[in-house]
Amino acid sequence: MKTRTSHIMMVRPSSFGVNLQTSSTNAFQSLIPQLDADEIQEKAIEEFDNMVKTLKKNGINVAVIFDSKEPEKPDAIFPNNWVTFQEDGTVVLFPMFAPNRRFERRRSILDLIGTQFKIKSEIDLSHYEEDEVFLEGTGSMILDKVNKVCYACISERTCPELLNEYCEKFNYKLLSFEALDENNIPIYHTNVMLSVADKFAVVCLESVKNPKEKEILVKQFKNTNKDIIDISFNQMKCLASNVIELENEKGENILVMSQRAEHSFSNEQLQVIKKYSKIVAVPIPTIEKIGGGGTRCMIAEIFLPEKWTED
Repeated sequence: MKTRTSHIMMVRPSSFGVNLQTSSTNAFQSLIPQLDADEIQEKAIEEFDNMVKTLKKNGINVAVIFDSKEPEKPDAIFPNNWVTFQEDGTVVLFPMFAPNRRFERRRSILDLIGTQFKIKSEIDLSHYEEDEVFLEGTGSMILDKVNKVCYACISERTCPELLNEYCEKFNYKLLSFEALDENNIPIYHTNVMLSVADKFAVVCLESVKNPKEKEILVKQFKNTNKDIIDISFNQMKCLASNVIELENEKGENILVMSQRAEHSFSNEQLQVIKKYSKIVAVPIPTIEKIGGGGTRCMIAEIFLPEKWTED
């Protein structure tokens, strides 16, 4: 099974901005008062294009999808929440908490991805939105593909019943827990407090307040031979856990993060990461502050088989 990929999808936004429909559950969102809507969009495009350029330079194949102008989708830049492209050729569509994020699921995007990759089946879970049941892709779930473990912190956007259904369907062991910030507010997505790479895990353990759940989490990391990089609440606010390990065309491990995240790590923590991965850090301050998400949120991994490999 492929555990890392050199193929990813990113969505270039047409109406990036403050999403009032997500701000009630996403404490990572904040305003930049000195910028108007046009300036925010312009800076987000600048940061996005630079990130794409940097990833390509480092041997990552980026499929850039252009967001449609109508309807406005302020969070379209974060596609990992609504879709996964899996190694068996399955595409899974996920139910989204915010109504204006549901427009991000566009058939035209799947058609474009399908021109290069083989899509064999599709599982559409979006009907759960009618019952206000949500599971927001790899925002909600951190998937350790090698050991078949799904890590998930429960929140309004991550429903336990649907988690169980997903894990049973794709044969993952579920390890769910409660994660709270320093104000005891539930953390909205697992991928802002945890990232699991091949040889290490970046995790904010102090957000897991239940001692038993914390013990189980640490034990699972140790049992799967992960070095634990335990970050503070302040580092978590810098989106130090919102990182993703990819593999470039040479087969090298690449850990993608924001510059803000990189600067928050201690020298000792960076040395652990560098033992296993090359760090690629990009400046995305506008996207982080306004959108409340980081580099991991901006990347949808493509594990689908390529069409040319089947000939």
